[in-house]
Amino acid sequence: MSTISWTENDTVHTARWHSENGTPAAAHIVVIDDRTTANHALRLARSGTGLLWRGDFHNARHLLRAMDRRLARKSPSAAKHVDLGAIFHAQREARSHRATLLGSVLIELEGDRSIQLGRAPDVHAAYEHAYGEVPAESAETPSGTTVISLPELLGVMSAYEWHRKGIDIGAVGGRLHPAYGVFAPTRDEYIDLLAAVPFPVDDPLIFDIGTGTGVLAAVLARRGARRILATDLNPRAVRCARENIRLLGLDDRVHVTKADLWPDDTTRADLIVCNPPWLPGIPTSALELGIYDAASEMLNRFLGELAEHLTAQGEGWLILSDLAEHLGLRTREELLARIAAAGLEVLGTDETAPRHSRAADGTDPLHAARARERTMLWRLAPQR
Repeated sequence: MSTISWTENDTVHTARWHSENGTPAAAHIVVIDDRTTANHALRLARSGTGLLWRGDFHNARHLLRAMDRRLARKSPSAAKHVDLGAIFHAQREARSHRATLLGSVLIELEGDRSIQLGRAPDVHAAYEHAYGEVPAESAETPSGTTVISLPELLGVMSAYEWHRKGIDIGAVGGRLHPAYGVFAPTRDEYIDLLAAVPFPVDDPLIFDIGTGTGVLAAVLARRGARRILATDLNPRAVRCARENIRLLGLDDRVHVTKADLWPDDTTRADLIVCNPPWLPGIPTSALELGIYDAASEMLNRFLGELAEHLTAQGEGWLILSDLAEHLGLRTREELLARIAAAGLEVLGTDETAPRHSRAADGTDPLHAARARERTMLWRLAPQR
């Protein structure tokens, strides 16, 4: 267990330090409140100082937004004929830097996960949803208090609201309830790709690799599939998918298990579906595991091992955006070469254009790439 210490009113305080992505606690902590300006807070944050908030909770959110506005003024912008890949990497670096500075604003939670600040919300249910049961006191932190960055806490609260309300997915005939740290299917155009492609055989056994919320498994079950094995390596995703499948009344057709890609080494499927992270890159949080795939490791493993997990007439359906190609992060030729090297052939493709707002945002430095983006369903089979 990591701890964090600070001096307040001539007394040394110690609390648990919680960071989802493993960010170490700041070595130096100062107490700030409603009188602290955004400029002063940023100066302290840039020096590596942690800023423990002791003012009104809503004012802490205002301070965070004011700091973010000042940082946004220095974000990279597109210049004419500038390489889109360079802009993408500069944006990621800038977002990481902003996240580090904004994460310097800290909130203390009591042992019962209450926040002893003016107008503070009740975060107990959201915290427990994200992190599990409240840990017991220890000798290192006898008060049982926990310090967490304000942006992370706000993310926990937002994720809990998404979870409570759910997302209406027409193709599953109901709502999906994403969990904290599990990528939510807010972009639904790729779901449409599964609607009409015929199954390779009648009554197929299907694997859904990297199921996340369970959305694709649910779509396939609604299409009539009666035997689906869904896997994910993220324990949160496994719990999330199981709950969604249960709420949709599909748990007699879909079985969700924790696994590193494949359910086991012996069973072969008639159809294997995978929607891997679309962009090569190193994820910086659990949530980014659904977006970034370091060195395209999951994509390459899926392709390389697909043939040995398919039946004789089986197919693999790879759902992948070509945004990485437009950003210069991966070429179409590299993807096709990887498919061929895995002993696979392309039976056909379907594609759809994005419908999200950023695709039409001309002020986005990456608009040229987003406007050309297509999400594709690649039908793959062992070379015959």
